[in-house]
Parts: sequence; C-alpha cells; structure tokens
Amino acid sequence: MTRYLRMMGALARYGLARELAFPNNVLAKVTVEVLWLGLLMAFYRTIFGHTRVIAEWTESEYLFFVGCYFALAGLIETFFLSNCNEFADLIRSGDLDFLLLKPIDEQFLVTCRSIDWSTAPNVLFGAGVMAFALVEGSWAFDAGRVGLFALTFVCGLGMAYSFLVILTATSVWLIRNQSLFEMWWLVSSLMRYPREIFNGPLASPLGWFLTFVIPVMLVISVPASVMVKALDPAVVAFTAGATVVLLVASRKFFRLSLRRYRSASS
Repeated sequence: MTRYLRMMGALARYGLARELAFPNNVLAKVTVEVLWLGLLMAFYRTIFGHTRVIAEWTESEYLFFVGCYFALAGLIETFFLSNCNEFADLIRSGDLDFLLLKPIDEQFLVTCRSIDWSTAPNVLFGAGVMAFALVEGSWAFDAGRVGLFALTFVCGLGMAYSFLVILTATSVWLIRNQSLFEMWWLVSSLMRYPREIFNGPLASPLGWFLTFVIPVMLVISVPASVMVKALDPAVVAFTAGATVVLLVASRKFFRLSLRRYRSASS
C-alpha cells in the first residue's frame, strides 16, 4: 500500500506540473464548471421558489444532495474518468502492451495513471455547497453522522468506480467505447437525483431495481440522507455490502477482460 501511495503522489505531482504548463486551459475548464454549478443552483432555487418539498427533500436537504453529487463526480473525473476513457485507444494502438509489462497492478495503472487537476476544484465547490446547505438548514453538529457520512461517501465513490471499471473493461470486446461512456453518462445522470423520485405504481419497480439490483440510486442518496435526513441502518448496511460486492465483481471482470485481450504483437 505504501508503494502505491508513493506512486499516486508522484503521478499527482507530474499531473499538476503538466496542467500548470497550460494555465489558461485550466482556467477555462474551472470557469465552465463554476458556470454549470451556478446554473444548477439557480435552477433549484427557482424550483423551490414554487414548492417547499420535492420527493420528500426540503430545499436545504436537496442542496446538500447536489453538493454531495458535485464533490463525488469531481473525484471520479479527477482520478478515474479520463484514464478509463482512454482504455479503448490503448487497445487499438497496442499501447496497452507496454502498461501490462510494468511491474505494478494493471487495474491501478489503467484507471489511476493520470490525474486531471483541472476538475479537482469541483470537489471544493461541492464541499462548499454542502456547507452552505447545512448552515441554511440550521443543522446541529453530530459527530456520529459526520463519521457515517464519510463512510457512506467512500462507499458511493467505490460503487461509482466499480460501474466505471465494468464499462471500461468491456472495451476489450467492443474495441470502441463511445456508446459505453454514453452509458456512464446515463449512470451519472441517475446518481444526480434522490431515489425517492421513483414513487408510484409504474416507477416503484424501476426504483427498486436501481436500488437493490444495480444500486445506482444509492451512490449519492445514502450519504446525503445519512447527513441531513432520517438514518436507516438497514440501507447503510446494504450500501456497505453492495460496495464490497461491486468492487470484487468489477475487479474479477477487469481481470477476465485482460485474459481475453490479444496484444498488438499476437
């Protein structure tokens, strides 16, 4: 573990130096993200100007949910998304052969070799929105809830990473992964909304499926609910179990895809 932490530090320093070589590009990307967050905030402010509750979430609770989503999505984009997006190109060009020859875990190198610092401010923006929502909602400090939030947030990150790894690994068979990352866009779009939106005779079965079979709706809903809504120990326990299952399953699927890979020299 120490070896991998040192390598992550070296990759982080290299990525930061590379980004700072083009500061205008970083500034442009950060500006776009600030505008996007501003539009989201204005949109939800407008919605809650006409109603007090949406899908059992008050305005301050929902703003915390949005901040949680923005922070987690920022972590995914900073550490994993661009790397996974390049996996199909590595297969087509044969450059994956060079990665597989290195004396380090292949999944770590494929998914974590490059850090996109230009999206890292999204994590801070999300944390700022969460703090603002807690202040606006007059949230009373509870160390137990904070600890449980940190745990479930890490679980949500683990589940999102697992979904991304599974989509990435299928590139070995499909070669091009453009349509697969449209699936990732769909997954990330579902994570943006609380699971309570699936309420009704037609929507409830879909909500159950996306909660307990493909637990996309747990990624943000559980940590946000743990912090600002009623605590459900059964859902928290299920989230932790689902995270372990998904991490193991995505790992096995990634290893299976590498066994099916035919190198450029074969």
